[in-house]
Amino acid sequence: MLYLIRKYAGVPLINRSRRMARRFLAKAARADEFQERLLRERIARHADSDFGRDHHFNEIKNSADFRKRVPIRGYSEHEPYIEKVRQGQTSALFGPGTKVLMFAMTSGTTNRPKTIPITRDSLFDYRRGWLIWGITAFDAHPDMLSRGMKPILQLASDWRESYTPAGIPCGAITGLTSHMQSPLVRLTYCMPAAASRIKDIESKYYVALRNAVPHDLGTIIAANPSTILAIARLGDREKQTLIRDIHDGTIDAKWNIPDDVRKAISWRTAFPRKRTAKRLEEIVNRTGRLLPKDYWPALQFVANWTGGTMGAYLRNYPEFFGDKPVRDVGLIASEGRFTIPLQNNFPGGVLDIQHHYFEFIPEDQGDADQPETVSATELIQGQRYFILPTTNGGLYRYHIHDLVECVGFEGKAPVLVFLNKGAHYSSMTGEKLSEFQVVAAVNEAQRVLDLKLASYIILPNWAETPYYSLLVESNDLPAEMSDRLAHEVETQLGRVNLEYLNRRETLRLDPIRIRRLPAGSWADFQRRRLARSGGTVEQYKQPCLLSDLEAIKSFQFVDGSETPA
Repeated sequence: MLYLIRKYAGVPLINRSRRMARRFLAKAARADEFQERLLRERIARHADSDFGRDHHFNEIKNSADFRKRVPIRGYSEHEPYIEKVRQGQTSALFGPGTKVLMFAMTSGTTNRPKTIPITRDSLFDYRRGWLIWGITAFDAHPDMLSRGMKPILQLASDWRESYTPAGIPCGAITGLTSHMQSPLVRLTYCMPAAASRIKDIESKYYVALRNAVPHDLGTIIAANPSTILAIARLGDREKQTLIRDIHDGTIDAKWNIPDDVRKAISWRTAFPRKRTAKRLEEIVNRTGRLLPKDYWPALQFVANWTGGTMGAYLRNYPEFFGDKPVRDVGLIASEGRFTIPLQNNFPGGVLDIQHHYFEFIPEDQGDADQPETVSATELIQGQRYFILPTTNGGLYRYHIHDLVECVGFEGKAPVLVFLNKGAHYSSMTGEKLSEFQVVAAVNEAQRVLDLKLASYIILPNWAETPYYSLLVESNDLPAEMSDRLAHEVETQLGRVNLEYLNRRETLRLDPIRIRRLPAGSWADFQRRRLARSGGTVEQYKQPCLLSDLEAIKSFQFVDGSETPA
């Protein structure tokens, strides 16, 4: 019965999504005129808002007028208007008839989370972008849809973590999209919607496995590959508990799951699956492990970010998934979806010109007080830019500090690869070390030395002669390999950053030093950052470089490791 539901319930959605994808590609061919029209419509709709009156929206006729009237802003400059919306004054940012459904909470540059308004229109944009991404990915893997849509594993977080004084929910947009799905379509997804309320990270991952392992999974989707690797590693580590739960139709009491959530999700797990448990036992007896490549042999592809720092994690995928292709999910943030990838094993995506108006700041003007911007169709292939979206969520010329590279065009719409957050730079002596360079250097060092680091981070250390520390967990790096890794990373950093090489040659920087951490340190680090920022596990991004000189003090090191200077 469930197979029949999956086969036929998704047919209308699949057909509608294909029409959306065709329209999107048609608009990409006319990206310049469509972007201009979208901007005019958005300005007209919100002209009577406080923001619109303050910036004379009624006098804006085109993009040139828009640039003159509205300055480039970050979150802090939007915050006074957003605060009024949190208090229930929707007209602060939006025109008549606009409904604010929730606020998406996401990590900010301070200790206070950002709250991004999610309107009915911006949610529609977000969901439609996912549908276009999904249908192009599924059609590239015909087995995903050949006998009805294959099961999908995708995690979500709670969209009602808290409420504003006006009673508007605050949380994760992934939870709202899950909540609003058709009950029949929802059956395609292995993770029950109620599971979004599980706060304990490993308990949520275990529930994901408990619900997904018995099924012939088609794809697993998460923004960050570290999430997918954590789920796979947990399944291997907890294989005996998992097999027993599948055999008995239970979820072990040791997992920290609220009672109401346990009750709500029990209908999916209450049936013993003895044949599945036997199959899993045979895998363990044969291989000694329980890995996705064995229990999900028909998996079509894995979906997550692949650009920027993510390559450090992807090197571990063959161990867990074999040679399955990886599909980038696109440049997505709480502020919206900005790109739609159209091919596997490639970090680039077509700019989502259908749902947001975009401008770009050339990289060399990133620090200018009043930088000149260019439109989406004026980008130059091979050049780098900071992206400035204007969204349906009340953000105008919003500086999200994402650095992207234009690698080509789909029609007139640029294809972009995410490089790094502009904030992820460190420069103690003018070396301007970027996270992108750190990832490139450490990845190459791992390749040369045949190492696989589950995670790492480079931190600045202020001393008489400053230096950088590369932090790794002790179980990832034998002590005898520390000097070789430090030397290789040092060599590669000098290759990718001439300013760094100059500071080393002129003795203004000391060499990289390896600092080994106790096993489990990265999980503790993640918990600390999430507790401070208010973000969710799904949107958490493990930094590979921080510029904070105090950050080194928050770590403990294994015996024998050098102590902080």
